[in-house]
Amino acid sequence: MFGAGGGTNSYEEIEKTELILLWGSNAREAHPIFFHHLLKGVRNGARLVAVDPRRTSSVRWADTWAGLDVGSDIALANAIGREILAAGLENREFIAHATEGVEAYRAGVEKYTLAYAERETGVPAAVIRDVAHRWARAKTGMICWTLGITEHHNAVDNVLSLINLALLTGKVGRYACGLNPLRGQNNVQGGGDMGALPDRLPGFQHVENDAFRAKFEKAWGVKIPPQRGWHLSAMFAAMERRELRALWVLGENPLQSEADQNHARHLLEGLDFMVAQDMFLTKTAELADVVLPAAAGWCETDGTVTNSERRVQRVRKAVVPPAGARDDIEILYAVAKRLGHDWGTPSAEGIWNEVRSLSPVHAGMSWARLEAEKGLQWPCYDEKHPGELFLHSRLWERPLNGPKVSFHAVEHDPPVEKLTAEYPFRLTTGRRLEEYNTGVQTSGYAAPMRRGESLDLSPEDAAKLGVKSGEKVRVSSRRGTVEVAARVDEGLRPGLTFMTLHFPDDVATNLLTIDAVDPRSGTAEFKACAVKVEKLPAT
Repeated sequence: MFGAGGGTNSYEEIEKTELILLWGSNAREAHPIFFHHLLKGVRNGARLVAVDPRRTSSVRWADTWAGLDVGSDIALANAIGREILAAGLENREFIAHATEGVEAYRAGVEKYTLAYAERETGVPAAVIRDVAHRWARAKTGMICWTLGITEHHNAVDNVLSLINLALLTGKVGRYACGLNPLRGQNNVQGGGDMGALPDRLPGFQHVENDAFRAKFEKAWGVKIPPQRGWHLSAMFAAMERRELRALWVLGENPLQSEADQNHARHLLEGLDFMVAQDMFLTKTAELADVVLPAAAGWCETDGTVTNSERRVQRVRKAVVPPAGARDDIEILYAVAKRLGHDWGTPSAEGIWNEVRSLSPVHAGMSWARLEAEKGLQWPCYDEKHPGELFLHSRLWERPLNGPKVSFHAVEHDPPVEKLTAEYPFRLTTGRRLEEYNTGVQTSGYAAPMRRGESLDLSPEDAAKLGVKSGEKVRVSSRRGTVEVAARVDEGLRPGLTFMTLHFPDDVATNLLTIDAVDPRSGTAEFKACAVKVEKLPAT
């Protein structure tokens, strides 16, 4: 949409904005550092609207909860957009100056009436209307989202539906206005910035652009394939076709993090060769032909990380890695040398200077500046540039600086797996504050809040099943079955259940989840599968 893969705003702006739409994100538990900034905003007078199927712990601070049905985000966003247009509350000046495609968008959302949206989403029409009017009338506002939007078979369209709302009201390119995907793990933003994307070189420079590719080819002395590569889901599809025969896994545990674990195991075991480079012997690493023990990036190495506000910060080596473990950079350099490419002695600062020489948005971030200024935000074009507090201010320049941005008319498309009489419950997945992903980094340590895996049920569903918290149930999907303790959660509505992937050795939740994939982003529909629940006899 905007050509830059990062959040548009800084943390300080969430503290100063007037209205926050927290959409598909239990930020208190999944993004607690960011949530502290959000709470400062609430305490400074910001109104918080939480759009989430569950009444999560984040919702406690919201003055409005739009509890929508899983997978109905586009219907809700389109209805909000239609109401803004019908009430004449759109920012016509901004739309005319900086955007295109609004008439196609207007036509596309016309059928998304308040009544239709209430039927499709479960959110009362009065709530939808109220959110629309508040969003349009607010002088400043920000939309923040996470995996609740993106772990769907139509992830990209979900995000586009939210971008449309920002364009419709001119809430982008200004202070305390913007669109912010919250990064769920340390340095996810930095990974994308450095080219860990199938279609981008460092600095979000498209690999299919001849000029960008030529610059990197000259610096690296190699030819770069002119077509985009595979994202993770496409890699698994290529394994199935036997086009991908070898895999190098760095700091990832796909056996326990990918949807449909049985299928993932089958494909990983079918590889000709797999290397696992990790600081833990994960279940994925146990399948590998070679395991390369790696150092802990946050305390045993030097380098940089980039957070959700695009701030690049130094990482400093505090302790020496244990015997046998090596810095990821050292491992890669050593393997390259064995393959006939001597890159010299690895140096974090030297590699960073190479990044600066090739990525214009990082050019002004010298090692010394990163140290002295405790981090800088990209884009930072030269050593006098302070780094951008927020992105896309060009949209307000007159005359317009650069191309217009487009509205995208997108259609409501419910979850791939429908509920049936046999599989009547919707299972959605997420995180808890005290745990992390597949538990590789957390499950080996005692935690006072830890309670293990559970199937969370609404009080109404628990009563129908005759189940009390702590009693065992069998949960089955069309792909697999697990046995797990039930837990009654008053934050769930009837028909909706919830689990995490934090305890895969005890309860393999991803035996249940479906690997329906968004073709553009490659994300699987972790947020929506159909299950049945059966009470097990007491033992």
